[in-house]
Amino acid sequence: NDINGSKAIIKNKEWQSLRVYLGTMPGDIQVKENHRETIGLIPAGGKAIRVAPLPCSKELYPIGLRRVAEDGKLRPKVVCHYLLEKIQLAGTTKAFIILREGKWDIPAYLGDGKMLNMHLAYLMMDLPFGVPYTLDQAYPFLQNATVVFGFPDIIFQPDDAFVRLLNRQTDTNADIVLGLFPALQPHKVDMVEMDADSRIHKIVIKPARTHLHYTWIIAVWTPVFTRFMHEYLLARQRTNITYKAATYVGEMQELFVGDVIQAAIHNHMQIDTVLFGNGNYLDIGTPEDMVKAIQRHLTDKNPTAT
Repeated sequence: NDINGSKAIIKNKEWQSLRVYLGTMPGDIQVKENHRETIGLIPAGGKAIRVAPLPCSKELYPIGLRRVAEDGKLRPKVVCHYLLEKIQLAGTTKAFIILREGKWDIPAYLGDGKMLNMHLAYLMMDLPFGVPYTLDQAYPFLQNATVVFGFPDIIFQPDDAFVRLLNRQTDTNADIVLGLFPALQPHKVDMVEMDADSRIHKIVIKPARTHLHYTWIIAVWTPVFTRFMHEYLLARQRTNITYKAATYVGEMQELFVGDVIQAAIHNHMQIDTVLFGNGNYLDIGTPEDMVKAIQRHLTDKNPTAT
């Protein structure tokens, strides 16, 4: 594997100050100082079957407008821009985007990240058995970093969500911090079961019926969980006979990130949460939410400058 055989382009001893002032946020919220480098991690290997056919990768579908800082003019704002923007607002200036073969329009459009004042790099997915396998392609490059994770086809509020997750991780030293939002369609998402103290007991993936109210949409995690996921996937590959015999994706059950988090819960990993009770999200990977997102952002009278 060329990726696993390559030298890491990010030095393990490279420290980053995360003290970033975000004057546009309520209360002038700032990221607390953290001496571990933070790196964004974004999976972009999906086929967008639910909204196909599209003229471009789903992550580049235009949703709303942005104001170009140089001249103040309006330009289309693609869906993944919203996620990258929030990652950058939290002081994270590096991110890996993992691609499927054929989605070359993503690096062609985003380039090296100058548009967002970020440094972007691209990796290729290998095993097509779920998002965790896609994310694991970045393991050699970020195994000593704090990972800032989000889905590029989900637009969410508030803007300072990652700031709050990073601050919670700094305060509690949790291995994983999940950003929880009121679930719109529980049967399509990972539902989270918690106790009165917000301790997570279980991740329930796409339940047909449930009494649970919240789903996780974003996350921050430390090298502890990065290594756990890497080793979990290796163990699954070694022990799963179906995997050894599989020749195409239909022969192996899809693995979700929620499955790996559930395994981490069983292994007594420290998991914390930030609840965004008044937050919201739209998954433009579904036709219904795509329409809602377009309508919502077309009515935005003051697009942000980027």
